[in-house]
Amino acid sequence: MTFETIYKTYWQKVYRLCMAYVNDQDWAKDIAQETFVSVHLHLHKFRNESGIGTWIFRIASNHCLRQIEKRNKMPAAELPKQIAATAISDIETKVELLYQYISELPEAERIIISLELENIKQAEIAQIVGISEANVRVKIFRIKEKLTQKFRQYEK
Repeated sequence: MTFETIYKTYWQKVYRLCMAYVNDQDWAKDIAQETFVSVHLHLHKFRNESGIGTWIFRIASNHCLRQIEKRNKMPAAELPKQIAATAISDIETKVELLYQYISELPEAERIIISLELENIKQAEIAQIVGISEANVRVKIFRIKEKLTQKFRQYEK
């Protein structure tokens, strides 16, 4: 698989994963770019021990975590101004709320639900996060419950 194919296939997924971590469009784009620079530089080292997507998501997760450590994290309850200003429709508002609510989750839960939203297989999520597949299923169920409760509170 060529780098160009990998980039076209995974750019949006990596961007959305980064967005779930940092909840800032520009910062998420920067981290996604750094991820693909790393992928390009280390593609020759990929050993096919896992899927290429799993490998890329692991790199993206590590970049996100390192960037968050370097920078003071934005308060989770606050949407960035550019996101708050672009709410046009009810669906867009709900998607923005979903990203906000995801950003309020602990880091491990953010990555799990972000990967689940990207339709990554739970076995791959388990590899990326470093927990059992059964534990991933339990965590996904609990995370969905948390997010559902937040939406119910919003609708009141």
